[in-house]
This record gives sequence, structure tokens and C-alpha cells, in this order.
Amino acid sequence: MEDELEPSLRPRTQIQGRILLLTICAAGIGGTFQFGYNLSIINAPTSHIQEFTNETWQARTGEPLPDHLILLMWSLIVSLYPLGGLFGALLAGPLAITLGRKKSLLVNNIFVVLAAILFGFSRKAGSFEMIMLGRLLVGVSAGVSMNIQPMYLGESAPKELRGAVAMSSAIFTALGIVMGQVVGLRELLGDPQAWPLLLASCLVPGVLQLASLPLVPESPRYLLIDCGDTEACLAALRRLRGSGDLARELEELEEERAACQGCRARRPWELFQHRALRRQVTSLVVLGSAMELCGNDLMYAYASSVFQKAGVPEAKVQYATIGTGSCELLMAIVSLSQETPSHCLPHTSGTMAGCMGLCFLPLKCVAVERMGRRVLLIGGYSLMACWGSIFTVALCLQSSFPWTLYLAVACIFASILSFGIGPGGLVPLSLCPFPWCLCLWGHLHWPVPS
Repeated sequence: MEDELEPSLRPRTQIQGRILLLTICAAGIGGTFQFGYNLSIINAPTSHIQEFTNETWQARTGEPLPDHLILLMWSLIVSLYPLGGLFGALLAGPLAITLGRKKSLLVNNIFVVLAAILFGFSRKAGSFEMIMLGRLLVGVSAGVSMNIQPMYLGESAPKELRGAVAMSSAIFTALGIVMGQVVGLRELLGDPQAWPLLLASCLVPGVLQLASLPLVPESPRYLLIDCGDTEACLAALRRLRGSGDLARELEELEEERAACQGCRARRPWELFQHRALRRQVTSLVVLGSAMELCGNDLMYAYASSVFQKAGVPEAKVQYATIGTGSCELLMAIVSLSQETPSHCLPHTSGTMAGCMGLCFLPLKCVAVERMGRRVLLIGGYSLMACWGSIFTVALCLQSSFPWTLYLAVACIFASILSFGIGPGGLVPLSLCPFPWCLCLWGHLHWPVPS
């Protein structure tokens, strides 16, 4: 009897899988993809923007800027991005509750559009201040989306795929980094005359999100708990899960709704005063701080100069740098396969999780299911400490032993791969009540500039 029913259920399952895949892609392309993309595209036009800043200042005052002030201006342009991210993280919670998860992501693209306009016309206007303001605005956009995207996807995905869907945030971040490195190639938009277009290209992911996100449903949890609309919640669940038995999931949401009645949304600092959440919040702060201070971004910062000193021709360094982003993307995909439950793979052939899980099935049992997250985190950070120490020693000895530069190059790739083993894909869905947890987690990503 089951064999007779299976062919009729398979098309319906595939349709729901496609809706889930569209939800993941629509949220990710304007979310963490945008974060990774804007993080990496600023590297290619470094010298061009510095020259533009100096020329603009000289045209205004008749005197060129000293080198240390040029460096200061450039540092300000770069650091305004994480500063905007911190502001965006503060806005994410109120936006998610007031407008909803999906609508907040759509409205968030206003910052991207304004930033793209500022970037695109900054050269013609002769204003490096427009670049600074644009970087601040894309930072605000990234801060909002990095909080709301995992919240929206986690609340939309079924329980058995929630870990894999949450891991898609890490994949889109790594994919954005790689795409930013590729678009910044001299053959594309890395030309000295094209840097305004390179910075303004952040508009493309924003437009793609504006076109695709309205096609998917709002978070069922938001519709029921925040809006109190049971019919809309059930309609969203039907689109995401199909017309199967939704009574159990709806009952769980009703229980959570009853538990939340009379409770207001907590501020991040208020979570520490809640005795029942103190252990989870402490774990969250430790994990978030470790991720920010582990030095992974430092490897990206040193990569180009180390490649040049190791003998890679200057014209080819940009291609070698793409390899660093590709390593993180590869490990993010492997982490997704680890998070996909094996019993779900035959039923998710139409989804990203199913495809990636099947591709990396031999790697699944080696990691999370057998060793657990704690072992992977400790192992990943331990390996990073080892490679970072060797990297430091290699750079100190480069004048006496030139071959140590090749060791430094190897350490860069080894450190990025070690980051991807455990820390890189960490999204703490189960540590605290969901929206509060992810908002605090998002705040921890921005105090340390990249």
C-alpha cells in the first residue's frame, strides 16, 4: 500500500522542497551573501580608492594628503562597515517584531539601494564622504539581515532540516566572499576606472531578493505568536510542509504562544538577569567571542602580502586569494552535509540540503553524529591556534629563511580549513529562546572590525 501511495506523494514533496529551497535562496542572497560580498569587494579597489581620496583632497585644498592620513581615511572607510553592522544588529529585533521576518528583509534593501547610489556617483561628485556613508549603510543592512535571516529560516524549516537550513547562512556568507573576490578581478570590475561600479554592484543581490522573497510565505511562528493569526499560520505551514498532518506542529506553536503571553521581548543585556537563561547566554557569549577573536579574518588580511612575498606574481595574487575564499565555501558545504539527517536525504532531493547531503554523504558520519559539536569546536580552535603559531614564527623568520614563506602560505589555507571544521558553521539555534538568542548572537559579530 505504501508503494502505491509513494509515487503520488513524491511530486507534492518535491514542490514543498522547491518552496523551501526558494525560501533559503531568497533570504540568503540578500542576507549573509550580501554580508560576505561587501566584506570582500572592498579589497580589490584599495589602492584606487586611496588615490581617489588623495586626488579629491588635493583638488579641494591644493595640497596632497600625507600618507598617514590617507591610511587613516582608508581605515575609516573599512571600519564603518562593522560599525554600521552593530547599528543594524540593534535595529533587527524591533524590525523583526514590528514588520515580520520577511517584510523586514525586504525593507532592509532600502539601505542597499541608497548605498549603491552613493557608491555609483561618488567619483562624479568628487566626494569620498559618499563612500564612507555608503559603507555605513551597507553595514546597517548586513547587521539587520544577519540577525533576521537565520531567525526567518529557522522558523520556516521543518525540525528535521532546521540544522541544515541554518547552516545555509554560513554557505551564503562564504559564497558572497568568493563572488566578491571574483567580481573584483581586473578582468571584470577590478579595473582602476570601474571601482564605483564594483562597490555599487551590491545592488544586484538586493534586487534579486526583492524579486524572489515576495514569492515565499512569512514565518509561521511570527504569524501565530506575534500576530495571533492562526489561519495565516496554517496557510504558511501548508505551503512549506504540504497538506500532511500539521496538528502536532501547530500544537507546539500554540504552546509556545501561551507561554509567551504577557511577556515582552527582552533586550540583549536583560538576558543575563534571567536565571533560567544564564548558562545558555554565557555559552553564547563565549562561543560568539571565540569566533570573532580566533583570527580567521586576519588570515584573509595577510593573504595577499604573503602570496606576493612567496613569489606569486602580482598579477596572479588575485587568483590565489580566491582560493582562500573557496576553502571556506568548501568547508561550509561539508558542514551542511554534516547537519542533514541521513533519514531525510531520500525525501529532500529537491532541496539544497538534500543535494549537498548526497554529495558529501561519506563525510557525514565522521563529524557531528559521532563526535558532537563540542569536539569539533575544540578541535577546530586547537588546530587554528597551532597553524596561527606556526604562521607567526614563519613570518618572523622570513628574512633568515626565505622558505618559511611557503610554510606561511600553507598555514593560511590550513587555518581557514580548520575554521570550517567546527567554528565556521556554528549557528546556536538551541541555546536560548529563538529570537532573543539570535539577536544577541548577531550583536557579538560586530564589535570586532574585520
